[in-house]
Amino acid sequence: MYKASIIVRLRPSILDPQGKATHHALGELGFASVERVRMGKYIEIWVDEKNEDDARRVATEACARLLANPVMEDFQITLEEAATKTA
Repeated sequence: MYKASIIVRLRPSILDPQGKATHHALGELGFASVERVRMGKYIEIWVDEKNEDDARRVATEACARLLANPVMEDFQITLEEAATKTA
């Protein structure tokens, strides 16, 4: 069993209105030193495969087909062995 930690981010060339709104709100709260904000998603999935290569293949396919928009987003996968599923 492997736990895949996935970070999905908008590609640098894509405008990020949520990041811009968050940047503005941080400025209003007094965080003047924050110069830029980009928002993304953090996803964890548990993959029941026997080896890391197969687990990475499953996680990559899940990202490509559902978890990330390949036109607008990039993703990064980190795998670690996991003994059991957690909620």
